[in-house]
Amino acid sequence: MDTKGIDQMLSVLRATATQAGGRVSEAQSAPAGGADFAQILQNSIDQVNQTQQQAEGMAANFAAGDGNANLHEVMISLQKANVSFQEMVQVRNKLVSAYHDVLNMQI
Repeated sequence: MDTKGIDQMLSVLRATATQAGGRVSEAQSAPAGGADFAQILQNSIDQVNQTQQQAEGMAANFAAGDGNANLHEVMISLQKANVSFQEMVQVRNKLVSAYHDVLNMQI
């Protein structure tokens, strides 16, 4: 699984947290033109969706009796889809937690 998008999201969150704390982060000193947070998030969601659709397609082919469908590959694909979905849920939980932390900050 490609974790580049998640790493970029975490770096954006860290930069936001340091900025909110009044500290200058490395991300602020970096040149502009970095990845857009919303685009990274959308790409990650699309990737998880694609993984789930591929797994569902393989499972449907296996259930239909397709001779090319291998049970081991189907099970591995379903587990990959499950893990990627659980990872996305955890990232969402971290984002919600960070959002609540920002809301509860005193100015």
